[in-house]
Amino acid sequence: MGLKAAPEDQALLLELQEFDTRLQQLDHKLRNLPETAQLAELAKESETLRRDLVERTGALEDAQAELGRVEADVKVVEARMERDRDRLQGTSSVKDVQALEQELAALARRRDELEEIELVVMEKVEELEGGVTAAREALAAVDARIAETTAARDASAASLEQEKAHVSKDRETIAARVPDELLALYEKQRARYGVGASHLRAGVSTASGVMLNATDLGVVRAAAPDDVLLCPESSAILVRTAESGL
Repeated sequence: MGLKAAPEDQALLLELQEFDTRLQQLDHKLRNLPETAQLAELAKESETLRRDLVERTGALEDAQAELGRVEADVKVVEARMERDRDRLQGTSSVKDVQALEQELAALARRRDELEEIELVVMEKVEELEGGVTAAREALAAVDARIAETTAARDASAASLEQEKAHVSKDRETIAARVPDELLALYEKQRARYGVGASHLRAGVSTASGVMLNATDLGVVRAAAPDDVLLCPESSAILVRTAESGL
């Protein structure tokens, strides 16, 4: 003998299904928040900018180290020139004077070369500093967008969770009114097929969207009002109402 349930109890399943459908929709929205996709793209952009900043910072540090070496070389040359000038003032040897003057001339040329290199490296450092500043600003802008989008995502999720809580509470109220055996069958069919109850409206099963054929409609018409029937297309409990067209 098949399961029996009063028509009004079976009709409660349609309300229950509406709540379950709404909960599924809310879960889908939670899993597919637009902000989540935006955050994934922003994370990629942030990672790219961070790598760029690291590379630019490394290049700047190398250039600064190079500038430091050139500046140190200039100081060494200048110190040697100062020493030779002191020696030149303190010697009366013609040979030493000639040697010192030649060395001073060579050191002056070397100092000029180093100063030219120093200018080039200083320009390079200045350019790289500008690049690092720009990279930091770009990264900061993306991080700000991430913070804003995260806040928006959290707000959207909180709103959906709140709605889920209300729907779940309303669902519990309806479920408490459904007889245990009928509720168990509904939950079983919903877990197995995705839909627990289907409204037969004008001969069409709402769960499948398919009109029942003449044979199936004949079976439905012959069934007692309290017989619990399953939709031949969706396997959900087929709920009959005044709109069923029987």
